[in-house]
Amino acid sequence: MSGQYPNDLLYTKDHEWARIDGKNATVGVTRFAVEQLGDVTQVDLPKEGETLKLGEIFGSVESVKAVSDLFAPLSGKVVKVNSPLAES
Repeated sequence: MSGQYPNDLLYTKDHEWARIDGKNATVGVTRFAVEQLGDVTQVDLPKEGETLKLGEIFGSVESVKAVSDLFAPLSGKVVKVNSPLAES
């Protein structure tokens, strides 16, 4: 880990990240983005089987401060969604 940024993550300018593991990747948002949002009230995520395209909006995060779009840090097919997060 370099400072506070893990070396195994690829970052976008919009504070999303991707961790690639073979043919699969895990996608998330940076700690900075989460801190800026404050208390999250709703998360809209893609459904399993949907296709993401690099740089395109694939979901949103709503907080008491704002609604922020999520931009795909890579292209690919969604094979699994963090269900507890999507249901919160």
